[in-house]
Amino acid sequence: MSTDLRNATTKENIIKKSSIKNLDVLYEDNHLIVVNKRPGDIVQGDKTGDTPLSEIVKGFLKEKYNKPGNVYLGVVHRLDRPTSGIVLFSKTSKALPRLNKLFAEGKTEKTYWAVVKQVPDKKEATLTHWLKRNPKQNKSYAYPQEVADSKKAILSYQTIKVLNNYFLLEVDLHTGRHHQIRSQLAAIGSTIKGDLKYGADRSNKNGSIHLHARKLTFTHPVSKEHITVVANPPKDPIWDSCY
Repeated sequence: MSTDLRNATTKENIIKKSSIKNLDVLYEDNHLIVVNKRPGDIVQGDKTGDTPLSEIVKGFLKEKYNKPGNVYLGVVHRLDRPTSGIVLFSKTSKALPRLNKLFAEGKTEKTYWAVVKQVPDKKEATLTHWLKRNPKQNKSYAYPQEVADSKKAILSYQTIKVLNNYFLLEVDLHTGRHHQIRSQLAAIGSTIKGDLKYGADRSNKNGSIHLHARKLTFTHPVSKEHITVVANPPKDPIWDSCY
């Protein structure tokens, strides 16, 4: 089965995508809103024409505050469609460029959970690769040395739990590259569960992959307050066993 969650339509496997009514809001103030993205949500519109999470959040704000006219919302960063977890949006034009700068300069702390079939050789390590993106395949390839048109990618991981047949890794991102965690873990033989694109032996029945944006720490762009947001992964037997 494809990892495209638009195809996950059987009754027993379908994932409930985000809507105005079920939006999982983790944090909100005058300038920001942080939501827990469900697998299958697409953060920003693309050629599929599916309603993006950004539009759902706009609709949520419009309804919650009974706002007339258009609602402002700035997309600060993205998560891959089959991935779940924390997505931060800006509610004001004042906050957006400041947040963009924080992310561009690597002044945020991003922690992910990844469930893998093959445990890494080392319980914890820092991985450095050079990633080269193939736009036609929508895939990034990880190389041990720099190659033409590649970008340096760094992450740290530690194995934090042994599950039945799987292992839970906690991953801290030090750079933000296309499919970085997916490609770097695959490069060391620890492909994420369900991630056919990067070598998993089979897909998840609902098309998701077991990669979750677990924690985000950043400085508030206006108040300068230190903020940490934590998101629980989707409900399924494997994620449930991670606690």
